[in-house]
Amino acid sequence: MSRLAAAVLAFVGFLVFSIPMSAQLLPSGNVYAGVSYGSLTNVVVRQSYRGWNGSFEDILLSNHPHLGFVVDASGFYRSNINLYDFLGGARLATNYGRWRPFVHGLGGVRHTNSSGFITNQYQIDFGGGVDYKLSLRNFSWRVQGDYMFSHFLSANQNDFRASTGIVWRF
Repeated sequence: MSRLAAAVLAFVGFLVFSIPMSAQLLPSGNVYAGVSYGSLTNVVVRQSYRGWNGSFEDILLSNHPHLGFVVDASGFYRSNINLYDFLGGARLATNYGRWRPFVHGLGGVRHTNSSGFITNQYQIDFGGGVDYKLSLRNFSWRVQGDYMFSHFLSANQNDFRASTGIVWRF
């Protein structure tokens, strides 16, 4: 057997045997899915929207369990208007018994489709909320509120979002 073949076989062996061990490396964090209500500005008109909100939080540093990285996505709908937010940033949280209050700062993009007119603008999101640990193992209920800032067609948009839903902690 040549050295190249032995090296390739060793590499493949390490990959195959490391997959079962990757479960031990599962980071701590949570996944959230829920419903959302938004008071959003469509150019200059403030309108109410209903939709969904979801996020994934990963606690990267075991020495700092209160600091996590969050990826957040949401969708809001109204007749002929679809808004999608894709955000990422940091979250600070702590535990008080069954309660876990948190605050976060996120940045990303808002994708708007209004009767075929499609735009993408940057967005900044500041918010917070609380998770309440349920009797079910590893599940919590979340209530969350956010202030969302974006800039579109020379106008600042100051929007608000309220969400609630279920959280799976791992």
